[in-house]
Amino acid sequence: MLTPRQELILRKVVLAYQATVQPVASRTLAADPDLQAGPSTVRNELAQLEEFGLLAHPHTSAGRMPTDAGYRYFVDRLLPANRSRATLELALTRREVDEAMRATTETLSQITNLLAIVSAPPLDTATIRHIEVLLLQPQIVMVVIITSTGGVSKRVLTFPATVDSGLVTWAAEFLNDQLIGIGLGARKLHSRLADPTLSATERAFLDSLAPAFTELAATAEDTLYVDGAARLLHEHRFQDLSQINGLMSMLEGRVMLLEMLRRALDAREDVVVRIGAENETPALRSLAMVASSYGLPLRPLGTVSLIGPVAMDYGATIGVVREAAAQLSRFVEDVYDA
Repeated sequence: MLTPRQELILRKVVLAYQATVQPVASRTLAADPDLQAGPSTVRNELAQLEEFGLLAHPHTSAGRMPTDAGYRYFVDRLLPANRSRATLELALTRREVDEAMRATTETLSQITNLLAIVSAPPLDTATIRHIEVLLLQPQIVMVVIITSTGGVSKRVLTFPATVDSGLVTWAAEFLNDQLIGIGLGARKLHSRLADPTLSATERAFLDSLAPAFTELAATAEDTLYVDGAARLLHEHRFQDLSQINGLMSMLEGRVMLLEMLRRALDAREDVVVRIGAENETPALRSLAMVASSYGLPLRPLGTVSLIGPVAMDYGATIGVVREAAAQLSRFVEDVYDA
């Protein structure tokens, strides 16, 4: 545990380094009226903080800079416990889920100059809102499924013989009657399609259409919305080219991103902060991530996250991530209750 003066000095170093990305000299700190300590006292305290592993001394003549552990101490103990609510206007009202996710990602990236990543709710959490069965050609039928989240899925099926247009019209009416409001991942979706009162022709036609519904959730990929890579690279000068290459590879592959966000989704913290080497993903070990989950009460559906340099403004970043997650939670509650 640090003394109050050591905590103040660490806080001053972190804030100064965030502002300049330059090591902070002891003479700069000694001139700060908040410290009320002489140069020799400040130097001794800096040496002590360095011995604790909270500060680093990159060169003999240079000042100090925070280590990952120093930032961790700062985030856990030196940020105000009751931070004021971040001002964030996402304008999510009356948007489809896809548009809301995109708007959130773009807004977060623009106001922070960091890399913003939002994971969409899993498809199997949506319900069926409307179904169209269309005869495109005598032997080709298209099934269109519109979900409660505004998603649209299309599947084109080819039949060996001409399809009766009356059968197509009947199927559309039957499917809307039986499946509206049913979750895409629900087990009863299968039973709703297996009606024993149907004729052999009707049953055979529905069997042909069934994969459009029963396989939709299983074959869907998790959707990620990413914005701000160019802005991040422009605003924050990365000295290590391998750091940039690793980040770009992670963005292209998406698999590591999804796994990282799933871990954040499973975390019990209100806001997850991973600093430098704390990140399990190699591409992020010289960066920092701030993430929070959003969703329904007792059911997280996705994550909001910002990725940037370790010297980011943690107070502001935590605030906007927390507020974005809160607004998305209110949005999806309205969508899923509709």
